[in-house]
Amino acid sequence: MNDLAAHVLQAAEHLRPHVKETPLEYSLPLSQDTGSEVYLKLENLQHTGSFKVRGALNKMLTLAAAQPDRGVVAASTGNHGAAVAFGGRKLGLKPLIFVPDNASPAKMAAIRRLGAEIRVHGHDSVITEIFAREYARENGLVYISPYNDEQVIAGQGTIGVEIARQHDHLEAVFVALGGGGMIAGIAAYLKSMQPGIKIIGCSPRNSCVMIESVKAGHILELESLPTLSDGTAGGVEADALTLPLCRDLVDDYVTVTEEEISATLLWFMETHHQLIEGAAAVAISAFVQQAESYRGKHVAVVICGGNLSLATLRSLLCGATAGTAAHNE
Repeated sequence: MNDLAAHVLQAAEHLRPHVKETPLEYSLPLSQDTGSEVYLKLENLQHTGSFKVRGALNKMLTLAAAQPDRGVVAASTGNHGAAVAFGGRKLGLKPLIFVPDNASPAKMAAIRRLGAEIRVHGHDSVITEIFAREYARENGLVYISPYNDEQVIAGQGTIGVEIARQHDHLEAVFVALGGGGMIAGIAAYLKSMQPGIKIIGCSPRNSCVMIESVKAGHILELESLPTLSDGTAGGVEADALTLPLCRDLVDDYVTVTEEEISATLLWFMETHHQLIEGAAAVAISAFVQQAESYRGKHVAVVICGGNLSLATLRSLLCGATAGTAAHNE
């Protein structure tokens, strides 16, 4: 077992009393439509509605034991901020969350409900992250990265520990990819248990900085266009630990369009009767796009979160209604 996989396993023990073991459920609609045996890892049912609570809590549990009264700082488009806020409420730490100016209002409201202070800075997540890290350093606070921290990566990788326990012969796992913390942790553990398993990173075409950076061999500064997958959007820190991990552990990369994400969100609501967010739809869309290569195989798709805003939901439904009306004319 590699070092990161060992840290993931240790994180699973630390987090056991604090996070939910989310279901790995068989998807009859996806299986019938693609000819594969498809399972969904439902992190939309996790505390705060997202996998992010795993990484944040793993970092904060260590911190709370050593410095229980110290404040913490995070940068987030929403889910990581809610996770840090949740951890702060649970462990008695004092979180300050910086968000970019395009952060989802619904996700900011969720952060505030959990008792954290929010401040807005920058228009791209990487700019916000750089500012938040410097603010923490100047004020003697602890910065909790959404992905660029080994303890955070290990915490997020505990999804892989649960998947391995819930299904012992998966052949591929599709995972949404932004900064790379979740996929790096999952891949490190699963490949230590089953070296032949394929891990596929999935990003929106409008914001696929890590994918392009892996191709280039270094972190690129690329503009991110608006995307329904706000949880994976934006740049990546120049010194990201996740770049070499993604390079070495992820087998393939897929990008999807906004049209594919939108269609998947609506299809999932209709067939599975659950709300998921754009980043989760990215992983499903990527699998569907590549499904012919996995026909007859056992595949898992990580449903990384369910925090879809009312405004986005309304827009999706209005678009679907308008499309139906135009088709019927």
